[in-house]
Amino acid sequence: MSATLLGSIVRTTVPQSALRRLLALDCVVTTGNGLAYAAFSAPLGRLLGVGQAALLELGLFLVLYGACVGGLAARRRPPVLPVRWVIGANWAWTGLSLVSLLLWDDPTAVGLVWIPAQALVVAALALLQAPALRAASRPQ
Repeated sequence: MSATLLGSIVRTTVPQSALRRLLALDCVVTTGNGLAYAAFSAPLGRLLGVGQAALLELGLFLVLYGACVGGLAARRRPPVLPVRWVIGANWAWTGLSLVSLLLWDDPTAVGLVWIPAQALVVAALALLQAPALRAASRPQ
């Protein structure tokens, strides 16, 4: 995800639009990863050095979570508390992703690159969602 892409997503004069776009991007990224993890848990597990069952369960969770984030993005004015929860969940995901590198028995080289890379994407979303939520929450 490039800085130019993110900049074009959040550039708007309507704060609600930036927040909704960031939530929609979060939904697409999360659901896409979840579908890939669930559908290809065996080969991706081997590629990353993660157990197939764990990747399948994680994929199913991400699909459900992504759908919930998409539901927020679809609302004209996403409610503050659930969006805060999404931001917190993104920070938790980032931290747990990095901790998981220490807990794996045998991550592959690809796993050692993929996990921090996807954690950085999720952290970037959280970093952008927080000020977008503040801007969208201000009285108009």
